[in-house]
Amino acid sequence: MGLFTRRSQDTDAASSLATLPVDPALAALTGDYVIDPAHSSIGFTVRHAMVTNVRGSFAEHEGGLHLDGADPSRSTASIDVKIASVDTGIADRDGHLRSGDFFDAEAFPLMTFRSTGAAQLGGDAYRITGDLTIKDVTRPLSIDLEFNGSATDVYGNERVGFEGSAEILRSDWGLTWNAALETGGVMVSDKVKLTFDISAIKQA
Repeated sequence: MGLFTRRSQDTDAASSLATLPVDPALAALTGDYVIDPAHSSIGFTVRHAMVTNVRGSFAEHEGGLHLDGADPSRSTASIDVKIASVDTGIADRDGHLRSGDFFDAEAFPLMTFRSTGAAQLGGDAYRITGDLTIKDVTRPLSIDLEFNGSATDVYGNERVGFEGSAEILRSDWGLTWNAALETGGVMVSDKVKLTFDISAIKQA
């Protein structure tokens, strides 16, 4: 079951697409959703000292989705992440990440994403495009997502689920702090993998 339709490249294709019947199961998902932070996670992985990976997450975030089952290409997503909630399991490292060397959480408390489009890659795989803002830099970002389906939980909440990832170069957002290693290379890789595991609840 698809959530987003691939944008047509010509008028004939668009006309043909418009005549396709709407999937009733998909249409039933239409509405506004709030991300449930208690059952969602936003994380990252970065190479450390050229030999291992450090993983972390942001404990505090909020956002919403609008799903349009009749015209899935009009669906949207937004999320705000509280930088000060970064957690890698090491207090000193988390403090360094919050400092001016990295995120400067006091001056720039939020990292935000606002979608601008979506495309179906096949089956339940999608690519969501949008604008990612870190500190005072906004740049485009594409996130590959898997739609995990929908369900009604034991409390009667209608939920949808997505998981996905994206890779960025942190230097593109002005996060350039590093230290050279005596053996060559640097302390922290430029490439960062972002991960998303989202559960969202439909609003009445």
